[in-house]
Amino acid sequence: MTALPNAVDAEIPLREAELETLRTQYEKEGDMAGIQTKFNYAWGLIKSNARRDQQLGAQLLSEIFRVSPDRRRECLYYLALANYKLGNYGEARRYNDLLLDKEPANHQASDLRKSIDDKVTKEGLVGVAIISGVAIAAGVVGGILFRGKRR
Repeated sequence: MTALPNAVDAEIPLREAELETLRTQYEKEGDMAGIQTKFNYAWGLIKSNARRDQQLGAQLLSEIFRVSPDRRRECLYYLALANYKLGNYGEARRYNDLLLDKEPANHQASDLRKSIDDKVTKEGLVGVAIISGVAIAAGVVGGILFRGKRR
């Protein structure tokens, strides 16, 4: 069984030259690109800071998942990482939970689940704070306008 990277590894982008090497190899193989070539390129794209690259990486992994049953375990985890980086936390959780259903003791997937949950909680609290701030501001403005009409 292939070892999976830690979620933090997805946050460290490849150097541009490294990503270009993977891209060149993938494009050189064209329609006949091997699964490993496509997988390596997808992982390099996911590690990128560019959202477009991350989306393409997720797309390539989805293709691998469909055509290569022996790579589905890895694809589930890497698709979870890709969606986590893209902010698609529901999709990230779905892929990660499918892997955890098969491998409940998988430490990397367990750590990723915690990261997903932490991010959802943090962003949920930020959203509540923003909504609360808007509601307070609307109340203050409404109070000022109401007071102005009473005079």
